Amino acid sequence: MTSTVELTKENFDQTVTDNEFVLIDFWAEWCGPCKQFGPVYEKAAEANPDLVFGKVDTEAQPELAQAFGIQSIPTLMIVRDQVAVFAQPGALPEAALTDVIGQARKLDMDEVRKAVAEQQAQAGQNGGEGQ
Repeated sequence: MTSTVELTKENFDQTVTDNEFVLIDFWAEWCGPCKQFGPVYEKAAEANPDLVFGKVDTEAQPELAQAFGIQSIPTLMIVRDQVAVFAQPGALPEAALTDVIGQARKLDMDEVRKAVAEQQAQAGQNGGEGQ
């Protein structure tokens, strides 16, 4: 019994929209570091049953990997309230993954949304024409 959800282009948006806190592991079957990270990710999923742990097989779901600009795997992404608050390539050791989850839990999402809005407004002022 796995505690992770296989994410596809069909269920990805719904999963991220319906859940406040989603971790996403972008991986592939042929990737050695992905296989090493798999059990660490599963263990974290079991330890945090209130969070959604998703896995995207980049071979089966190339559109999702491309949409998020995934260039190396494994890549871990955390989405809170439909905002990507963390994305980092590389297999994290268990302690680092636990730490990242703890930090993401503590984020003030009102502050994050405010910062995102400010960045978007700034990007719009700095040559947003022609895009």
